[in-house]
Amino acid sequence: MPNDKALFLGQFLRSPSIVGAIAPSSRKLAQAVTAPLPENGDPVIVELGPGTGPFTAEIQRRLNGRGHHLAVEINAPMAKLLSERFPSVDVVVGDACELPKMLADRGLTKADVIVSGLPWAAFPQALQLRLMSAVTTVLAPDGAFTTFAYVHALQLTPAKRFRRLLSTTFEEVVAGRTVWGNMPPAFVYNARRARTRSA
Repeated sequence: MPNDKALFLGQFLRSPSIVGAIAPSSRKLAQAVTAPLPENGDPVIVELGPGTGPFTAEIQRRLNGRGHHLAVEINAPMAKLLSERFPSVDVVVGDACELPKMLADRGLTKADVIVSGLPWAAFPQALQLRLMSAVTTVLAPDGAFTTFAYVHALQLTPAKRFRRLLSTTFEEVVAGRTVWGNMPPAFVYNARRARTRSA
């Protein structure tokens, strides 16, 4: 939507290291990054950095009223838009590093799938480590973690560091095909079976 693009660009210009992109993700990328969502049951789905909601919409479509969908967005204007657009989503304005407390406050013990829209390649190493610790602390043993990366940024040092972090954190990390229709082109990382978890 045009308004989404304007909001996204405006917030990017204010805080490029936090927003990390100049435009919302495409529907095709949303479909790829949400592929691990279970088709049955009442799963707990956590979405990190939903922005204006392209992944949120696809998660809601796949859940079709099932489970609990917690969306963690640090940017207040985007979180407000998200709450208005998706009233059934549990939207919280906050730092994804506080994810264990957010789930505990809701009486939730584990997340079945964590979908991340965070700009990992824009983060310094210390923040990458803190965020990944939060992810592995709450991810169910048989759960899945998915995120995406931009093709043009693959050779940047933070992007390489994040790939190494994924490989050392999870037993299985699979990179999907490039979604050329996204702007800019991107691909999805699917990760399972965290090697270690916090107590």
